[in-house]
Amino acid sequence: MVSRRDYRSLRSCSGWRRFLLLVPVLVVLPHLSSLVDYSSTRAKTSTRSKKLDHLVLGPAAGLGFPDRLHCRGTKALNKTHTTTSHVSGAAGNGVSFVTVFTLYNNTSLGDLKSSGVVSVVGNVTYSKPERSMAVLHAFAYFIQVSMPKSNVVILTDPASQLSIQASNVMVEPIPGDYSRGNLMLQRIMSYIKFLEMKLEKSDGGMNHYIFTDSDIAVVDNIETIFDKHPDFHIALTFRNNKDQPLNSGFIAVRGTREGILRAKVFLEQVLKAYKTKYMKASRMLGDQLALVWVVKSHPSFEAKRFTKPQAFTQEIAGASVLFLPCALYNWTPPEGAGQFHGMPLDVKIVHFKGSRKRLMLEAWNFHKTTSNIPDMLCLVLGSGRTKYDF
Repeated sequence: MVSRRDYRSLRSCSGWRRFLLLVPVLVVLPHLSSLVDYSSTRAKTSTRSKKLDHLVLGPAAGLGFPDRLHCRGTKALNKTHTTTSHVSGAAGNGVSFVTVFTLYNNTSLGDLKSSGVVSVVGNVTYSKPERSMAVLHAFAYFIQVSMPKSNVVILTDPASQLSIQASNVMVEPIPGDYSRGNLMLQRIMSYIKFLEMKLEKSDGGMNHYIFTDSDIAVVDNIETIFDKHPDFHIALTFRNNKDQPLNSGFIAVRGTREGILRAKVFLEQVLKAYKTKYMKASRMLGDQLALVWVVKSHPSFEAKRFTKPQAFTQEIAGASVLFLPCALYNWTPPEGAGQFHGMPLDVKIVHFKGSRKRLMLEAWNFHKTTSNIPDMLCLVLGSGRTKYDF
């Protein structure tokens, strides 16, 4: 028989036992909650950072600026180009666009289909080499539309078996090291070799040259720069960026013998700076860093001129260098939502840098169905903040 005092004692011990059993649960629960919160945060971050395989059309920057493109969806509300945009310059000289391109992994054109399916754009499926070729074709097609009298020259590794469908394209093999880790260095060397070839084959005629990346879209006639600025030898594009004010994706060279010679000497100075100062950045950015060093090392150069988007000319390394604002001649989608405040109405070149190659193909597909450059630019402006899968 249990006394009342013993019974109370048993109840008290039982309560303590239940409490002690709950202690591990009370300790573990906050940690589980933290893990759930951490997992949720990681999932949200992963979703935000994931590169997308489809277009995302958002708001178009530049509303309220009278000199910027205004859009309602993919419909342009104001004109971006004048009716004379496709008229050749007064001098009637030709313009050739020159780019460096190669295929990797010893992939021949016949092997492209076996390289693995990685991307679908519209109703077309691309392997990785195929989508690179598609970007190259879009580059040539945009030039055909905006500057139909111009042609494209592709400087490439002789081992690359390139075959381009566009009628305005010619392939110029130049021996060198086109490996990924050396490509930017090789690009400058190929540019110099190309200019040397033009000096050797000079026939008295004049053809201007514009060296560009192959991920650009020429959306207006830029031959006019050679008439509007008659005294420059070589032209570069600049932006208000303290560390990288110059972009090597656009270099124009006047087609006179003096222009070609002085541009060659200037690029040789850039090559020397590259090799002596920036080889650690040989895979990327080394050429731009070398360009900046050559320009800023000139005693009379004022870097503050990069803060205003106005063209100017400066004598550097024996050449008359024209500096053109990136906002017009090297506009990029992400910067359009930032420092450029949208897209200028008279933009000439759109540069699909980084993870926006898909947007370049989507833009070309859109133009094929509409033949409307301003509406296509609204597509680019509204979709350019997103990083895509290639």
